[in-house]
Formats: sequence, structure tokens, C-alpha cells
Amino acid sequence: MKIRGYIDTFLTHFSITILALCIFLLTPLLSAFAQPTHAIAMHGEPALPPDYKHMPYVNPDAPKGGKIVHGVMGTFDSVNPFILKSFRTNARGSHDPILGQLVFESLMFRSRDEPFTMYGLIAEHVEWPDDRSWIEFTLNPIAKWSDGKPITVEDVIFTFNLLAEKGLPRYASRAKKVEKVEQTGERKVRFTFNELADREFPMIIALTVVLPKHAIDPETFDQSTLEPLVGSGPYFMDAINPGKSITYKRNPDYWAKDLPSRIGFSNFDEVKIEYYRTQTGLFEAFKKGLFDVYPEGDPSSWERNFLFPAVLSGDVKKTELKSGNANRMFSFVFNTRKPVFKNPKVREALIQLFDFEWVNKNLFFGKYQRTGSFWHGSNLSSFGVPASDAEKKLLAPYMDKIKSDVLAGTYKPPVSNGSGRDRKLLRKASNLLKDEGYQMQDGKLYNDKGKPMEFEILARGQSQEKLAIIYRRSLEKLGITVTIRNVDDAQYQRRTKKFDYDMVLQTYRASLSPGIEQFGRWGTRSTNLEGSFNYAGANDPAIDDLIDKMLQARSREDFVTAVRAYDRLLISGDYLVPLYHLDQQWVAHRSYIKTPDKTALYGYRIETWWDARVE
Repeated sequence: MKIRGYIDTFLTHFSITILALCIFLLTPLLSAFAQPTHAIAMHGEPALPPDYKHMPYVNPDAPKGGKIVHGVMGTFDSVNPFILKSFRTNARGSHDPILGQLVFESLMFRSRDEPFTMYGLIAEHVEWPDDRSWIEFTLNPIAKWSDGKPITVEDVIFTFNLLAEKGLPRYASRAKKVEKVEQTGERKVRFTFNELADREFPMIIALTVVLPKHAIDPETFDQSTLEPLVGSGPYFMDAINPGKSITYKRNPDYWAKDLPSRIGFSNFDEVKIEYYRTQTGLFEAFKKGLFDVYPEGDPSSWERNFLFPAVLSGDVKKTELKSGNANRMFSFVFNTRKPVFKNPKVREALIQLFDFEWVNKNLFFGKYQRTGSFWHGSNLSSFGVPASDAEKKLLAPYMDKIKSDVLAGTYKPPVSNGSGRDRKLLRKASNLLKDEGYQMQDGKLYNDKGKPMEFEILARGQSQEKLAIIYRRSLEKLGITVTIRNVDDAQYQRRTKKFDYDMVLQTYRASLSPGIEQFGRWGTRSTNLEGSFNYAGANDPAIDDLIDKMLQARSREDFVTAVRAYDRLLISGDYLVPLYHLDQQWVAHRSYIKTPDKTALYGYRIETWWDARVE
């Protein structure tokens, strides 16, 4: 009996040990698998539960019917938005970030009320492992094309291969990060990634558009066309008047009209987009009632031009909306590839000489706010926020590059007295330049090698030229010679592509989920890459490192920490003269065009509006 007891005890302990060992060995393997879910977020968890009813920024009871007409600048000679040949001359609306995804849809739907979260659409479920080395989509069984045929895994794989070969360059770039795409079930498709992919990449794949294999000829796909295309979206192409207008009709049999991600969207029976050659012609057409919505970003125009009869009578409503999105960085950008701007202390001196307070008061009715961060107005911004211990840890190897006031959260762009001739700022700039060996002789500023400080500002359009002239006046007070070159769009694109400029006006659009695009704007790999968006010529490995830290962040908290640290590094680099932004969105529209009560985090969404004439 005693022996049997020992045996039983031994077996019990042995079994427990084996079980513990199995758990230890299998845990990493099991963690590679995930449960299907209704949504995925770049950081943290999706805000909406699996049983959510609709997006929070829609009116779920919005009536269907009526019509909306948009006016846009330009022309078009194609209705295919996915190819290089018609990249700049493609008809708006079919796959449009502003006017809506009217014809073509992606695997998942991006909520505009969260930084970067995707909910089910063509794919009803999605799963990925913790390391995000692959992502698998389960297609919605009711998903179908506008011609009634079902959307299949074969369509998804066909689209991926077609766009990689014949689509816009970004699709080929994405394909380089995919090891394989395969069907893993009747309605399942899996994308497996290689070592080039990062944690954001599965989210980008979830945004992948799906095209119908049965309705596309791969041989001619990369050619411009005016033949209506088949899609899965809520509208189909109806009337196409090349270069002048395109009309979309709502599909009464739209397969996703009852999905929670689509409730409250696509309320108009008809969406028409009309084209105008000039900005003046566009505005005059709006005044005459030829189209319904006019976004405005110019304070002087908002105050002075919207006094026409339809506004005064109430037929046109001026709406000012607040969003939670980060504000853009509009700026004069130093091309640090040029010797005149190599020295960061020289750049710091020149930053002192833009008189924002005078410009805002005299030109813009005091409507603008000064921009002090690349994510100004959002929780990603370092502006006014002392660096946390976690930030300091990330910045530890680069503390010599971070200004003390930027680290302390007390930094502000230069503030003038608004006179246009603030001696305090002129003196500060002058002293900084003297410290770097510059001296004034006969009204001109020379460096210690006897070379005068002179450079050119490249401008595009009258508004940019006006700003450049104002800035030049301040620069000339210190003996700096500035020429201004106002060029047409084609020449501007050609020169910026080759970095053929000293200083240029550029806008860096902000996102609440910055990612891989930052390498193209600031990373060392884009410094001398012709056509990149690294306008400043930034060439600092510290920038690469902090972008990597952003991409590697797992939690939202870690991500915010990394972005703020990155923000401090860019601000401290004095790569640009920060200008200004609006902390509101302004849009004028006909009074019968109604909007939901709630504005999305990223701002108003036209595809959620409706026509009150059908209520």
C-alpha cells in the first residue's frame, strides 16, 4: 500500500510537470493564432463592440433620396482611379477620400472617429497573430458586385496581383512586403508578410480595394478609360461627360446597406460632380446655386466673400465645425541640402523673422492660430507638454539635439508685438547670426568667408507669393537678399521633385496615426531620393530611430510617447519656419443639405449628409 502511494504521488507530480512543460512549450505557438474579430485597431482595442449598431458620427435615421452636386477644380479624362496614367486626371468620387468611396470598396471600413481602427465590410471577420506576421480575412457571404455577382477570394487575389503589376506605384511597393497571398477557406484569404513589413502594414492591407475579376481586362487595365466600371459600392457610374461632369446613382440593391458600418451613409439618390477651370469660376457657380457645398480655408474669403444674397437670405448656411484631428504644419521649408541653410543656428535666426502676429491681424482677421507642433491640437503633440520619463528614455541618446524649452514643454514659436518691425526679434536674429560669423557691410549680410547671404523662395500661386513678399521684408532688414520665383504647377512639380530650390512653402498633413509615411518625409532613406517628400533634406539617423520606435509601439500609450518624442526632435531641428493653421473646418452649403449632430474625430464626412427636401 505504501509503495502504491509513492507511485501515485510520483505519477501525480510527473503529470503536473509534463502539463506545465507542455503549456510552457505551446504558449508561444498558441499565441501565434488569433480569434476572428469584427474590427482591428493599430493600437489598443476598437472603440465599438461586436454588436455595435452604427458609427457614432452618422444619423442612422437620415432619409434616403434627393441629390447633391459638388463643384471641383480641374478636368478628367478617365474613370479609373488606380493607375498612373490618369493619376491627376481621374474623375472624382469613385474612390475618393473626401467625396466618398462611391463605387469601389476596401476589405474593411476605416472609422473616422478613432485614430486608426478598421471595421468589417467586404470582410466580415478578420484575424491576426500578436506579431502581425499575417492577416486573414473572412469575406461576407452576402457581398456582391453591382452586377449581382458574388465577391470571391479569387477577386481579392486577382486585385492584389493586378494592382501590383499595373496600378499606382504604391501598390507595387506594398507587394514587396507580402510573402504570399493564399486562399485558406471557402471565404478566407490570408496575406503573409516578409521582413520588410511593419506593425502598421496589416492595417494598410485591410484598406486594400477589391476589384471584380470578371469585369476587368488585365491587358488594358493600365489605360485610361471613360467606360463605367463595376464596383461593390453604394453607387454606380451613370452619366459621364468627359472633363465636365460625372453622375453617380445610388444602387437600390446595394449589398451592404444594412451593415452597421454603412448605416447612415450614402443617403443621396444621386451624386453629381461638376468641374470648373478656375477658382473664380468655381466660386461664382456656387453663388449662383449650381452646386451645393463649398469648403473654405481662407479667412479673408470667409469674412468678405460670403455676403452674397443666398447667404443673407439663409438659403446658404455657413457652418464652422471643430474636429479632434491634428492640425497641419504649413511652413517655409529650408532646403538643408543647400550650404546657406546647413547651419541650424542660421535657420533658428531666420525663424525669428516671420511676423505671424502682424500677418494674422492684417490679412486674416485674427482667425489663424500659430502652429507649434507637427500634431498641433491633438494628444500626439508635444506642444505645451513636458517630456515624460518614458519620452526622456527614448530621447536619451539624442538629448544634445533636443532644445531645453522643447523638452520642458515651454517652447513657443517667436511672438512679435504685431507691428511688423519688432526690434526684439530682429535683435535676437542678428545676435544669432553674429555668433555664427555673419556681419553687416554696406547694408548686406556676409558670412565669415565674405559671401553674402542670399537665397530664393519658390512659390506657387498668388497667396504663396504674398506670404513670401511679407517674409522678405523682414529678412531684408538684416541685409539678407531674397528673390521670389512664382512658377506654374508643372514647373513647381518639376523643381520640387529634383529639390531644385532654396526655400519652399509646403504643408505637412497630420494624422492621428502617423506611420511609415514619415520615412518619406524625414527619413535618411528619402534624403536624396528624387521625388520624395523630404523637402527639408533631413538626414539624421536619430529621426529614423524614432520613426522605428513609433512603428514598433504596441500600446496606445507607448505610441503617443514615441510620437511626442519624435515631434520634439523635429521641432528642435529647425527645419522650417512654422506658420499657422485653422482650428476649425469651414464649409458653406445649401440650407437643405443637413449634417449629423456629431462631427467625427477627423472632421465632417460628406457621405453622412442628407437632403432635407425628402424628409
